[in-house]
This record gives sequence, C-alpha cells and structure tokens, in this order.
Amino acid sequence: MKSKAVRILLTLAVVAVAVVLVLGRYRHYVTNPWTRDGMVRAQVIQITSRVTGPIVEIPIVDNQLVNAGDVIFEIDPRTFQTNLDQAQANLDSTRDSLKALASQVVASTAIVAEYKSGIKQAQSSIKAYKANQDDAQITYDRIKKSAVSGGVSQQDLSNSLNNLNIAISQFEKAEEMLIEANAFRMQAEAELAKAEADLGAPGDENAQLRAAMAELEQAQLNLEFTKVLAPVDGYVTNLDLRLGSQAVANQPVLALVDIQSFWIHGFFKEDIVGDVEIGDRAVVTLMSYPDTPLQGNVDSIGWGIAQDDGSTGEDLLPNINPTFEWIRLAQRVPVRVHLKDVPDRVKLRVGTTASVLVMKGTAEGGEKTGETPPVPKLLQ
Repeated sequence: MKSKAVRILLTLAVVAVAVVLVLGRYRHYVTNPWTRDGMVRAQVIQITSRVTGPIVEIPIVDNQLVNAGDVIFEIDPRTFQTNLDQAQANLDSTRDSLKALASQVVASTAIVAEYKSGIKQAQSSIKAYKANQDDAQITYDRIKKSAVSGGVSQQDLSNSLNNLNIAISQFEKAEEMLIEANAFRMQAEAELAKAEADLGAPGDENAQLRAAMAELEQAQLNLEFTKVLAPVDGYVTNLDLRLGSQAVANQPVLALVDIQSFWIHGFFKEDIVGDVEIGDRAVVTLMSYPDTPLQGNVDSIGWGIAQDDGSTGEDLLPNINPTFEWIRLAQRVPVRVHLKDVPDRVKLRVGTTASVLVMKGTAEGGEKTGETPPVPKLLQ
C-alpha cells in the first residue's frame, strides 16, 4: 500500500510540473494581445517598360534574386538608336540655322546703323540748304526792290531769281532724300526685328535650341529605357516573358518583391487592439517556420478599415449585410510589425501566414521580458 501511494504521489507531482510548464508557456498568450490572423507583407514593385518594342534579351529566370541596377529584360534598341541619331542631326541643324540667323542680325544691325548715319547727314544738308535758300530769298527780295527804282539791272534780278530757284530746288531735294532715308531705315529696322525674332534668345536660353536639346535628351532616355533595370534588391516573381514578346509602355509585365521592405500585418480584434502601443515588442511565429519565433516591434496601428455596409450594390442600392442582435462580431484592425534580425534560414514570402503576440508595456522602456517561445501549435 505504501509503494502504491508513493507512485500516485510521484505521478501527481509529474502532472503538476507538466501543468505548471504548460501554463507558463501559455501565460504570454493569455495576458498579452495575440492573433493568428497575421500575414507577411512587403513592397511589391510592378516592373514596367517606359517604351514599347519587342523583347530581345531576358537575362533572368523566375523567382531569381536580383540586385538594384541589374538588367531584367531588354527591348530592341535599333529604332531608338535611329531616333537618337535623328535628334542629334536636328540639333546640329538647329545650331547651324541659329548661327546663320545671328549673322543676319549682325548684318541687319549694320545696315540700320548705316541708314541712321545717312539720315543725320541728310538732316545736316537740309539745314545748310535751308540757310542757302533763306540767303537767296533775302538777296532776291533786296535786288527786286532795287530794280523797281532802277538801281539794278534786269540781268542782276534774273540771276538773283535763278539762284533762289536753285536753292529752293536743293532744299526740296534734300527733304526728299531725308524722307527716302527714313523709309529705308524703317525697312531695315523691320528686317532686323524679324531676324532677331527668328533668332530668339541668345545662348542656351534660345527656345529653338532648348527644344532640339530636349528632343535629343528624350531620345537618349528612350534608348536607355530599352534596358529595364531592377530599381531595388528583390525577388523576381511571376516572370512570364518570352523573347520576341511585345513590351508595351507603362504596362506591368512582372513583380519584384523588395527584400528590404518585409513586415508583418497582424489583424487584432478591436476589443484588444487598445492594449497595443507603438513600440511594443512583438513575437511573430510563421506557419512555415513554427519553431523559429521572430522578434519585432509594433511600427504602427491602422486608423480605419473598409466596411461593406453602405457600398453600392445592384440597382445602385446600398449593400446591407444581415446581422443577429445576440451576436456582435469584432472587427479586426491591422497592426504593422517591423521585424528585427531575421535568421538566414527563414525565408519570408509575401502572403504567408503568421501568428503575432504583442508584449504589453514594453514600449519606451516599459516592462522587459525574456525570450518568448513560439506560438504553441494548438494556437497557430
């Protein structure tokens, strides 16, 4: 009887120790917010080409790791090289045209200056001829008055009149020359203005030159765009390209998973998300690696989720889901967890399942806890 009692006591002791160990392991998942509704997320970049053309090279395979700057695929560059050559030729032609227009502006400027100088000379001649005319008029008037009294001969009167007519003729001719010179000046100034307008702004500010340079730069960019490069380090996913396939500009052809952007989205019920604070330590257990818990911190907490009730349905009427008054389903709020020190053996894959445990009070130097074991399989 005594040995039987001892065996019973030992059995009870073993069971008690086992219960204590199990309760100790489950304690974190009773006293802290946790959820089985977690998901691995990452930034997924849609790779598109910037130009349209047939694909001539695909140096990668599906699910390959590529580095930023690696060529993912290449489009036939020959058409774009031809466009670049044409743009270069157009730029050279534009520069030659601008040089010719600049020479025309210089020539027109010289002509305008010449006509302005002629105008000044004509104006000086007019003053001189006007003075001669005035003197001839005074002389004629004096001789004519004297001729009445017989003080001078008719020949002197005739000579005086002839001199007056010559002076008047010279003055009128000088005025005509001035009018003609002004007309030529105005024409030359109009031609100068047209030449300056055709030339445009000087140097690199010239619109024609800038347009030709922009066309050349665009052609260079298009040629560079024939090589589609990886923007970040990541994994190529859903590669379904073939040589000869037509790449269409701005149409996604494959996905690239940024390996530096992985995070965990844990969807916590709204009645416990209030216990979660930004900065709290989090333990993530992936379904694909159940025995390797990952450490992280709460990075942010979602401020809203989409609702089905009220969305537009058939006949433009609102969709309203039926509810049961005695059942209230808690909504789930996304909590973003930033992972730290992911082991090399753990391969994160977008969309895979995870369980997330948040340690309350560990934000900003709060309560510290030791290493937390993986989520028990029963709770995964």
